[in-house]
Order: sequence, then structure tokens, then C-alpha cells
Amino acid sequence: LDLHRRVRAERLLPPCVVAEAGKGLIPPAQGVAEVELEGGGTASPADALPPGHHILRVRVGEREAQAPLLAVPDRVAVPERRSWGFLVQLYSVLSRRSWGMGDLADLAELAAWSGRELGAGFVQLGPLHAAVPGPLPDPSPYRPSSRRFPDPMHVRVEAVPEYAYLDPAGRDLVHALAVRARALNDAVLDGGSLIDREAVRDLKHRALRAVHAVPLSPGRAAAFAAFTAREGHGLTDFATWCALAEAHGADWRSWPVELRDVRSPAVARARREHAQSVAFHRWLAWITDEQLAGAQRAATDAGMEIGLVHDLAVGVAPGGADAWALRHCLAPGMSVG
Repeated sequence: LDLHRRVRAERLLPPCVVAEAGKGLIPPAQGVAEVELEGGGTASPADALPPGHHILRVRVGEREAQAPLLAVPDRVAVPERRSWGFLVQLYSVLSRRSWGMGDLADLAELAAWSGRELGAGFVQLGPLHAAVPGPLPDPSPYRPSSRRFPDPMHVRVEAVPEYAYLDPAGRDLVHALAVRARALNDAVLDGGSLIDREAVRDLKHRALRAVHAVPLSPGRAAAFAAFTAREGHGLTDFATWCALAEAHGADWRSWPVELRDVRSPAVARARREHAQSVAFHRWLAWITDEQLAGAQRAATDAGMEIGLVHDLAVGVAPGGADAWALRHCLAPGMSVG
């Protein structure tokens, strides 16, 4: 405590500085200070600061410090009019073309219809985060494996462009899976059956593995490359976790010790050994992201001012992908909820 008090007393700046936009700060009594503006350039703390997330830098002799400087408006502008929209759990938005539960193509249809016919301004969704592959140990969408990537369970198989180019054997396989999925769908819509998420996930994953075998066209390959470059190590780590979870179970804390560190040589070797599975899960993340973006385009094309509003889970499952890949960011043993 004594050390903490001494550090606080001797620091040049607090952890964060908040100022009213359009006004300046009282400059420090000693030293030199300047503000690095969010939009580029610098300003004096005494200048009228534009709204934004700036950085305040101070130098006193040989000592230097910096802190976030938040210049906030006096009040947030009120929209000209209110907007309304539907609140949905996507799995329940079934159509006759679904595979036993609602999917992203159903979401696009709902957004396009409600935007054009009813004047809705948004569709609000429960979490669509990625769950663990295989049997679901916990069906709650608020305890996902990863909050960084959506779950491919919500993909419309027939809407993946490569589906149109399946070879005869692949088309027969996917058709047979689709027949079983439509039977599940009809049982929910007409028979009052409950949605069987486990069965839907299994059918979709088998179908999507067949679609993944179709080579990408040059343009599609370039789009996939752009997606993987944008997502970087995060996507590779997520896909690696999915591949390892299929091999060793859905909780990384039960894996062999050498596989529990995402940056270990053993994980790098495992990534090469499971390269096909890693590639499949990276592709799944891409096509899911594409269809989610397509649903948002359908919403805005229908005149929605907002479009999709996606609920964000408070946390992630401690045995899942984010907890494994982001161990350096998380405090073990802490929980919420």
C-alpha cells in the first residue's frame, strides 16, 4: 500500500484524463505538455480540443508520461426520430428452406421484409458467437468458445457459392443430408417438435466439409486471402483450437500439457499435423462472416437505418478458444454471472 500511494503521488498524469470538447485543459504547472489528436496532428492542452480519443503527453525534465485524453461533447445528439425493430433468437427464425433451425439467409429475409414492408429500423439478435465443435456441453449462447468469430451453425449451406459446383458424389451427399435436415425442419414447423441443435450442427458440418472440398475460383481465393490477412493470428489460433478440440476434447485444460500454450512448439507441430482441419475451420469462419455481412446488406438495402444489432456475451467459456488463445489477457479463476 505504501508503494502504491508513493507511485500515485509521484506520477505525472492520472490513468485517464477527461475534458469537455471545445474547451482546453489547464496546462501543468511545470514541464511541457502536448496533445496528439485522434485525427492526426498535435495541439496545446489549452487549445479548444475537438471531440475524440486523444493522447496527452507530458515531459518534466527527464521524466515523460502519457495518458488517454477523452474530449467529450456536452451532450450526445438526439436522433431526429425513434426507430423500432424485432428482437429475435436466430435459431427460432425458421423458414421452409431452413435445416432445422433459423440461419443467416432467414435473417436476411426477415430484415429485407421488415425493413421494406413494415419500416423497421433494425433487427436485434442474441449472441451468434462460435460454440465448441462437436456435441454442445453448454447450449447457452452467453458462454461461447469465442466471441471473436460467429458460429458456422448459422450458415445456409446452399448459399455458399461453392455449393453450386459440387461434383455428382458431393451433390448426392449434401442432398441426402438436406433431406434429413428438412425433415427436422418440418417437425418443428408442423409437428411442434423442439429444435435439435445437435442434429442440425452434425448435418451442416458434414455438408460443409463436402462444399469445402470444391476448389475456390481465383476471385473467391483472393477474397478468402484478404479475410485471413485481415483476421491474422487470431483466426489461425481459433482454427487451431477447433482442430485440437476435435482431436483432444472441447476443454483445452484437459489437453496434453504441451498443447495448452498457444505459442508452444508442440502447438506449431500440431497445427501442421492437423493442417486440413485448421484450413476447414478458417474457411468456416470466412463463409459465416460473408453471410452475416450479406444479412446486414439486406437490412440496409431495405432502408434500415441501423440494420443488425448483435448482442455480445459478457464472457467466454474458460475451456474454449478465446480462453486458450488469450491466456495472457485473462485472469485465471475469475468468473462472472
